[in-house]
Amino acid sequence: MSAETDLIKLYSQRILSLASDIPRLGRLDAPDGTAKKRSPLCGSTVTVDLCVAGGRITDFAQDVKACALGQASAAIFGANVIGRSAIDLQRGRDQLAAMLKDGGPVPEAPFDGLEVLKPAAEHRNRHASILLCFDAALAAMEQAAQANCA
Repeated sequence: MSAETDLIKLYSQRILSLASDIPRLGRLDAPDGTAKKRSPLCGSTVTVDLCVAGGRITDFAQDVKACALGQASAAIFGANVIGRSAIDLQRGRDQLAAMLKDGGPVPEAPFDGLEVLKPAAEHRNRHASILLCFDAALAAMEQAAQANCA
């Protein structure tokens, strides 16, 4: 398969559509936790603000400055993050990382839409960008827990 065909496969219409319609963009006025994560390879960044009650996310916003793959991941994440616990996020992140790095199965619901990123498994330099939204949200959840908001 040629490099050009690989890129066409990687940047499918579905990925580009997700990247152009990311839910929950912006910032929260009074978050319980905030975190910014950056991919050292490509410079993509995701900043997450979230509010937590009873150990679950009740409000969420994200500022995404990433490649189309990172944006697509953030779109799926943002559409499914409300009501999730840190355990849910860690499970989703671990399953996504296993799918990308080890050929593992598609993450379980509610993050099963990440299947669209399966072609990125062959592009290791993009993995960190795809995982940024999970990493930032987990760090923000930790911050909220330390502030006794969780």
